[in-house]
Amino acid sequence: MKQVFIEEKTFDRIDFTQNPLIKGEYEYCNFVNCNFLESDLSGIKFLECEFLGCNLSLVDLGRTSLKEIKFKDCKMLGLNFGDCNEFGFVVSFDTCILNHSSFSGTADPIKKRVKFKQTVFKNSQLHEVNFTECDLSSSVFDLCDLTRTIFEYTILEKADFRNSFNYSIDPELNRIKKAKFSRSGVAGLLDKYDIEIDLTN
Repeated sequence: MKQVFIEEKTFDRIDFTQNPLIKGEYEYCNFVNCNFLESDLSGIKFLECEFLGCNLSLVDLGRTSLKEIKFKDCKMLGLNFGDCNEFGFVVSFDTCILNHSSFSGTADPIKKRVKFKQTVFKNSQLHEVNFTECDLSSSVFDLCDLTRTIFEYTILEKADFRNSFNYSIDPELNRIKKAKFSRSGVAGLLDKYDIEIDLTN
């Protein structure tokens, strides 16, 4: 199939489950209130694009390039960002639902640790998200719900969790040097010990 190059175009309220997005490269494009449910976005290159109010649940991200991409008010259930092309990967999430998604990469034992450094998650829901063996150095979790999200062998150095909640992070399994936590959030670092913490004193 012929690859296309599309620049500075707005796609508004398009149902890509009926008319699949053509493979190619998209630069400086906006996708507004579009439906990508279970779409095949594998191999497509996105550069400095914005997805606003879109449903991207269960899309195929195999070798997809996401460079300087902003997701806002999007539903993004069950995605595997570890399958994306790592070169130039930079994304941010604002008011998104990322439940059951994974940033841990594929099952390939040769694959290196997946790098998501300085990723910004803002006002988003991340229930049961898998961050196993990710590098999230200097990432920001601002007002995020991290219920049952998995952090194992994850690099969280200089990450900021001060305004987020419901996380459980084992300091013995993760690298958390200079990571930032609120006083109330410290309990999330001690879950494994099954102790009660009185934050009033």
